[in-house]
Amino acid sequence: MKTAKTLLALAGALACSVASAWAADTLTIATVNNGDMVRMQKLTDDFTKANPDVTLNWVTLEENALREKVTTDIATKAGQFDVLTIGTYEVPIWAKKGWLVSLDKLGADYDVDDLLTPIRAGLSYEDKLYAAPFYGESSMVMYRKDLFAKAGLTMPESPTWDFVADAARKIADKATGTYGICLRGKAGWGENMAFITAMSNSFGARWFDEKWHPQFDQPEWKNTLSFYVKLLKDAGPPGASSNGFNENLTLFNSGKCGMWIDATVAASFVSDPKQSKVSDQVGFALAPNNGLGKNANWLWAWSLAIPKSSKHIEAAEKFIAWATGKHYIDLVASKEGWANVPPGTRKSLYANPEYQKAAPFAKLTLDSIMSADPTHPTVKPVPYVGVQFVAIPEFQGIGTTVGQQFSAALAGSTTVDAALASAQNSTTRTMTKAGYIK
Repeated sequence: MKTAKTLLALAGALACSVASAWAADTLTIATVNNGDMVRMQKLTDDFTKANPDVTLNWVTLEENALREKVTTDIATKAGQFDVLTIGTYEVPIWAKKGWLVSLDKLGADYDVDDLLTPIRAGLSYEDKLYAAPFYGESSMVMYRKDLFAKAGLTMPESPTWDFVADAARKIADKATGTYGICLRGKAGWGENMAFITAMSNSFGARWFDEKWHPQFDQPEWKNTLSFYVKLLKDAGPPGASSNGFNENLTLFNSGKCGMWIDATVAASFVSDPKQSKVSDQVGFALAPNNGLGKNANWLWAWSLAIPKSSKHIEAAEKFIAWATGKHYIDLVASKEGWANVPPGTRKSLYANPEYQKAAPFAKLTLDSIMSADPTHPTVKPVPYVGVQFVAIPEFQGIGTTVGQQFSAALAGSTTVDAALASAQNSTTRTMTKAGYIK
């Protein structure tokens, strides 16, 4: 009898153990390999201690690979991921298709009204939030104050492109491996085309006219691409056509770039003495303009979303509330300092005196985010929304194709004129096939 009771107890314990295993949620999270996301992975003990029934499985990818992977997964309803790292381009398009879970259950203390208005709007569809911003960004100039002083230059708060080009050529000293300017050249709609599209806005260019006809045959685009290619050839690093965000960050932090124009989120990395050899010499300015009323700054948020195909929606909501909530910002501040918290998402951060003191780039970041206007991105009227992208499903393909052509022009394997002609032809073909051009 005692043996039978023991066996029953063991069977019960085993059943409980199996049930517990079945009850546990394993969240598979697709994310990008940048510094803020890598830091989040190191801090997730804070989440798993509070949620012992949830385990986290990370899939960390380079930016272009991430976009390809998550787009394929959600479009085919494969269900490989429970949390996706996506941006302001994908969110409204995927929400409209019914691919994402609306985020209206993040908890009473999440304080959704604290999110910066442009960032919240960019992640919403029909006034519902479909992704929560992990960090938000615009773009700005990061520069070396010591090299500017040596060259007798003073960076204006809002420089023109002519000033930037002149300064880059004066600062460049290729014999010592110091380059005047580092810019994105790696092909991809979210790599070189994010930068070049924002730059083209300040030159008065646009992707499409009001009837969706591509505009690469117009002088504004020739001015943009000619200026970009010549500037990097004169004052950029060798192999610039292979450099994206991470490659240029490495170059800047190792003291190789006099200027770098890129995401405002990089400001904390280049100011961090643990990461940057030039942290004490970094200055900041607004993205350049051409005197046409538009600066070359973009608007973006890397954000976390839940695909409808997830089988662990409740656990995914808990994780997103943790990763994008005020508690996580306080956690990073306590571990890494206020300058390293994820920026660009919450009003309360920019009202925090401790953050203002620790982050000399805070005001310029906020000004850049608030001034980017996705509904009026360039000088002339456009039929699309988006500053550094065009918010239509076809853009992921045409943006990457055009990016390959422009990267080839930078590498010297084709001319600026040939790259623009190819961009005009390929984009016209796609837009006609998709029914935009009648």
